Amino acid sequence: MSGNSYYSRKLHSLLGVIPLGLFLIEHALTNYSAFEGGKEGFAESVDFLHGLPLIFFLELILIWLPIAFHGIYGLYLAFTSDLNVTRYQYGRNWAFALQRITGVVTFIFVIWHVWTTRVQVALGNTSYDELGSHMHSIVSQPAYFVIYFIAVLAAVFHFANGLWAFLVSWGITVGPRAQRISSNICMGIFVIVSVLFLLSLFAFRSDEFAAAGAALGSISLG
Repeated sequence: MSGNSYYSRKLHSLLGVIPLGLFLIEHALTNYSAFEGGKEGFAESVDFLHGLPLIFFLELILIWLPIAFHGIYGLYLAFTSDLNVTRYQYGRNWAFALQRITGVVTFIFVIWHVWTTRVQVALGNTSYDELGSHMHSIVSQPAYFVIYFIAVLAAVFHFANGLWAFLVSWGITVGPRAQRISSNICMGIFVIVSVLFLLSLFAFRSDEFAAAGAALGSISLG
């Protein structure tokens, strides 16, 4: 039983970095194209991704199945772990606690985000060509913008801190010096990827994306 737990944790850790961590970075860069290239640049990025051959199977194998396992097993770890932050208030203990908390927040947000975007496309309420305007109709609502703002920071922290833990648990960073260096690198990743996502959120709120977004405002997002 303990052996199964060991391998489950290893797989959970690996999937959090490859492929999900890489997907998070790709998603940040795709969304950032809304800030750098505006509506046209974002549409081109989305068209490129969904024009890839065998995109359904790529997403299923590299995104949806890993998210399902990582998320569900992560919930199990979150609710069965002893956080200890009130007894041992070291930085790593708080990082461990935040890792579990942000994991739960991120998993719930991903389900909601998929519902408000990909599922709406599947239902015919919007299309990939209108995705930028559809995002405008969501994040222009203050409550949803706050949700996105918090969830983005939670997701990026979960990845960056999880990357640090992955390097330790897989024996890549051994010793205090290596772990201190990797901690600084992971903090840099957190800052850069967070900025990319946040800039894209502000871009989606701009008037450029509002032009075709008014007609989408009546879509139920709850």
